[in-house]
Amino acid sequence: MPRHFLTIPDLQVNELQRLLKLAAQVKRDRAHGAGALRHRTVALVFQKPSMRTRAAFEVAVLQLGGSVIYLGQDDIQLGQREPIRDVAQALSRYVDGIVVRTFAHRDAEEFAAHSRVPVINGLSDLVHPCQALADLLTIQEQFGGLKKGLRVAYVGDGNNVLHSFIEGCAMLGVHVAVATPGGYRPAGAIWKAADRQAKAHGASLRWVTDPRKAIVGADVVYTDVWVSMGQERERAKRLKVFRPYQVNRKLLAAAKPGCRVMHCLPAHRGEEITADVMESSRSLIFEQAENRLHVQKALLLMLLGHKGDE
Repeated sequence: MPRHFLTIPDLQVNELQRLLKLAAQVKRDRAHGAGALRHRTVALVFQKPSMRTRAAFEVAVLQLGGSVIYLGQDDIQLGQREPIRDVAQALSRYVDGIVVRTFAHRDAEEFAAHSRVPVINGLSDLVHPCQALADLLTIQEQFGGLKKGLRVAYVGDGNNVLHSFIEGCAMLGVHVAVATPGGYRPAGAIWKAADRQAKAHGASLRWVTDPRKAIVGADVVYTDVWVSMGQERERAKRLKVFRPYQVNRKLLAAAKPGCRVMHCLPAHRGEEITADVMESSRSLIFEQAENRLHVQKALLLMLLGHKGDE
């Protein structure tokens, strides 16, 4: 059976640690793993468009010596023109690995259930595990490791990015405080599972509605857009509800002096984050963006590379 990567908990803690170590290695040495995907092809099946996910995966595959094909919604019409299971069974006979980027998470699960090759979740409405890998690598770099006692605050919408982020932090013992409006909390099942993991690894997971309470003592403050793709009809309501959650200089005064700022991009400057904070020396935002390439190379090596590439 192929090994899939649909959520962060698909990895054991030691595997997550090894993957981050491998990502750091391929970042230091761009030639590491070159040729590992020679004569191998990876398909990108995207219901949702993306600049970073697509570009990072295409470059990663090419740097590892493989080839890549992109299939957008107009090419496949996933689940519309033909059943997902049929697409998965046919496509997985042509290629060696598949990255899916879907709306419904169950579509990614169904795709993986019928694929003969490894399937990687490039994003679903429920989780964004590839982004979480880049986030963890970025924090690891900035603080010399994911040390006990490290505190991260997330301010904004309890969305797919947050779900994968708290899963990863919980597994690695990083304390997380989350501030969202009451009606925009993270999914209950994911929160409960992450809370159990956090306690098992000596960390804490805390939710509040007041962003200032969340960021007190924070080493890192993380935010994301208030209106994600597919939520455009809620835009006016969300902008009003989330206005107190903007990451700006005034809010950051409650965090540790010199705390770092993260955002997974794309950013709506002037909404969830101000331009001056985004461009300040506190910002790790473009390091995060770069690290998407390195963690995705490491993931491809782990799932598709030849033995010894890890």
